[in-house]
Amino acid sequence: MAGSLRTRGKFRLGAAFLALSLLLTACLPGPPEPPPPSPTGSPQPTTSGQSADTTVHFTAQGDIGVGSGAKKVLDVVAGLKPQLNLALGDFSYEAGIEQQFCDMVTGKLGTDFPYQLVTGNHESDGHEGDIENFVRCLPNKLPGLQGEYGTQWYADVPEKNPVVRFILVSPGIDFRNGPLDYSRDSDRWRWTTDAIDGARAENIPWTVVGMHVPCFSLGRYDCQAGEEFTNMLIDKKVDLVLSGHDHVYQRSHQLATGTSCRGLVPASFSANCLADVDSSTVQGAGTVFATIGVGGVGLYDIKSKDPEMGYFAKWSGRNQNPAMGTLDVNATSSDLSARFVPAEGYSLTDSFRIQRK
Repeated sequence: MAGSLRTRGKFRLGAAFLALSLLLTACLPGPPEPPPPSPTGSPQPTTSGQSADTTVHFTAQGDIGVGSGAKKVLDVVAGLKPQLNLALGDFSYEAGIEQQFCDMVTGKLGTDFPYQLVTGNHESDGHEGDIENFVRCLPNKLPGLQGEYGTQWYADVPEKNPVVRFILVSPGIDFRNGPLDYSRDSDRWRWTTDAIDGARAENIPWTVVGMHVPCFSLGRYDCQAGEEFTNMLIDKKVDLVLSGHDHVYQRSHQLATGTSCRGLVPASFSANCLADVDSSTVQGAGTVFATIGVGGVGLYDIKSKDPEMGYFAKWSGRNQNPAMGTLDVNATSSDLSARFVPAEGYSLTDSFRIQRK
C-alpha cells in the first residue's frame, strides 16, 4: 500500500512539472516573423548600413499646368502617399501665376511635402513662368541637397544610409543667357559624372537621374538632351533616367553600350543596344529610360513609324491609349519596382522591376 502511494505521489509530481513546463513554453516568444515582402513579393535582404525595411517611395511626372488634368494627377499622388515627388519641369505654362501653381500643389499635398523641382523649358527663361519664383514658393525639402536647387542638384534619400541618389540636371534647356553647357568634359558634364561615380563609391544602391528633356522619344521632339550626354548616362549604368517635355508616356527596355553597341544614335535603332527586353531586369546590365510628360496638360501623338520604337517596351499618347498620370516607384536595398498609375478616367498600366545582383 505504501509503495502504491509513493507511485501515485511520483505520478502527481511528474504531472505537475509537465503542466508547469507547458505553461512556461506557451509564455515564451515564438520565432521572429519573416520580413514583409517587397512590392513585387521578394524579400528585402540587408546591405551594409541599410535596414531591411528601408524603402524610398517616390513619384515623378512633368508637364503639369494648372487645369483639371493637373489636379487629377495630384490627387493620384496624394493617394499614393510617397515620401517625395520629382516634378520634371514645365509647371504653370503662364507667367505671373507661379504662386497659383504652388498653392495648387500645396493644397493637394501639404506645405511640408517634398515636391522637388527641376526646370523645364517653359520657366527656364521666364517666358511662361520663372523657375526662381517656383523655387521660392516650392523650396527644397530634402536635407543635404548639393548644387543649385531647381537647375542642377543631387540629394541622397534617406540622408543617412541612403537607398537612392537623385541627380537632377538641365541639359538642352535655354536660360536667359542661353543653354547650359553639358558637352563632354564641361564643368556640368564633370559635375554629373562625379555625382554618379560618388553614389557608386558610397555604395548607394540606386542612382536615378531626372531632367526635363529626353533624347529618344516617340513623340514630337528629337534628342534635345544631347547624344553624348545620354550615352554617358548609359555608359555609367545609371539605373533609371526620368524626363518629361514630350507629352507622352514611354518606357524603354534596358539599354546598354559595349562591344556590339558603341553608342545609341538618335532617329535609328540597333538591337545590339538592347540589354534586356523583359519587365524584370538586373542592375548593372543597362539603363531604363522613362518619359512621364503626362502630368496634366494636353497629350501629343505617338509616331508609330518612329525608328526608335524598337527601344521601347510601353508607350501612350493622344492617339494610342491616352493617359495622364504618374510614375510610382519603390526602392529598397535589393529591388526597384515601378508602375504607371493613371489619373481618374484613364486605364493605362505599366510596370517594371530592377533587381540588384
